Amino acid sequence: MREGKRNNQMPTTINGGTALARAVALHLEGKGREALKELERAVESGDPAREVYAAKGHIQFELELFDDSVKSYESLLTVDPGSTSAYFNLAVCQEKLGRWNEAAANFQRALTSDPGRMDARLGLGICLLHTRNAEKALEHFDECLGKTPTEETPLFGKAVSLELLGRYDESLELYRQIVAANPNAEEPMANMVHIGMRKSDQALVRETSEKLLALRPFSQAALEGLAWCAFAGEDYDAASKYCAKLVELTPDHFERWYNLGVASQKLNKLDQAEKAYSEAGRLKPEHAQTWANLGVVRQSNGNPKDAREAYEMALKLKSDVPEVLSNLAGLLEEQGQTTEAEDMYEKLLKKNPTWDDAWFRLGYLKLMRSDAPGAIAALERCLSRRPEWVEAQINIGLAYKQTGETEKAARSFECALAAKADSVEALRGLAALAIEKQDQQRALDLQGKLIDLGERTPELFYNTGLLLQKQGNLDDAVSLYREALGLRPNFPEALLNLGHALKTQGRAEEARTCWRQALEMKPELAQGYFGG
Repeated sequence: MREGKRNNQMPTTINGGTALARAVALHLEGKGREALKELERAVESGDPAREVYAAKGHIQFELELFDDSVKSYESLLTVDPGSTSAYFNLAVCQEKLGRWNEAAANFQRALTSDPGRMDARLGLGICLLHTRNAEKALEHFDECLGKTPTEETPLFGKAVSLELLGRYDESLELYRQIVAANPNAEEPMANMVHIGMRKSDQALVRETSEKLLALRPFSQAALEGLAWCAFAGEDYDAASKYCAKLVELTPDHFERWYNLGVASQKLNKLDQAEKAYSEAGRLKPEHAQTWANLGVVRQSNGNPKDAREAYEMALKLKSDVPEVLSNLAGLLEEQGQTTEAEDMYEKLLKKNPTWDDAWFRLGYLKLMRSDAPGAIAALERCLSRRPEWVEAQINIGLAYKQTGETEKAARSFECALAAKADSVEALRGLAALAIEKQDQQRALDLQGKLIDLGERTPELFYNTGLLLQKQGNLDDAVSLYREALGLRPNFPEALLNLGHALKTQGRAEEARTCWRQALEMKPELAQGYFGG
């Protein structure tokens, strides 16, 4: 929060005296530092200590030597402990140094001595704002405004107090009043932007930010407001441009680099996103989400090694973030490190047992390494929450097939088909079960549906050809074997059985050509067919 400025005259009375007189003359000539040197000798030369310390404090304040000015006014108070102006001036110097509690105490002393002194009351209100005592500050600003109802500084202080107290509508009204009287008042506009963001008022934020930016082209509050509007409207291109300006103005600002990373990531500008998140991580290495996002960007950018490092850094900072555990498990799975991936999914599921995708991936990995019971247990957890999850039904069907529970496998594939009538995997699973049961007609019907759905694999054409050949439908079988060979010319089993079908049709020469080619590709096929 930024408070308004106040013009403070630093009163002092300078009477005659040798060194003091020379100091005054030098000061009148604009030679402040030379005047200070004379004042160092003034007390020793017999000049009144009160006047010397007052003069030193005044000149040091002018020269912005606020620490020295504080010491001079403290010395003045040892000589004249009842000086109201000394307490006031000391408070102003402490205020300049950000020593808010000390300044507040001295403004209060000045007020105790002179309750009608409004400049001290205004200073006290500002100090109380900085120490987050907004309620008490508000009382002092109201008292100031009772004397000067339209003065900008106490109006601004009151508006800030109301804002800190969460009374945003009242605060906005005062900020608008200030801006109406002074269209160049930047600080009220900056605070209006912040209130608009808190209230999610895009219109207020945009309008005020644009006015502020017209006054000050590099206003950080205005750029922040416009970036916020861009994010709220999912205009990530605009957001990235505003964030880029902000990081250029404040290269050591964590949140702005982080926001630039988010905008760039949304735009799929992965190199820019990686750079932004890397800078954010450098500035605030303890921020776990930065490393998590950096891992996603690096993984998407084809950099698994550095992605893993980023995920591991995120987990080191916050060990149980489910999204990070899931992403790292997926990365390990992609890299073929399936055992580590399983461990990661299991770690995730211990604290997040309703993470359905993790149960699915765990079930799939167990299925791939033929741990059918483990796969079934994991996939049942998926289906208990999402019974119509087609992929889970198919995988559990495959797991039941591995355990020999063919009826359960068939039911699972049928459930998948009920949810998705054109599921190729479910039809393929049922066809395989029908072949195992030697239900040739059922298998043929299912494989025909697969072909109707546009499946075009050598294995499908070959297996369907076999079924048709067994039923004596040689023309269709020959056609399907040729389809298989068109997709995979080096398919010796298809050539072999095409030869048998052609021979049965009386096309012996073509049959011998097919057998010859099949045996050249796979000599062991001769056994059982041409042996003696």
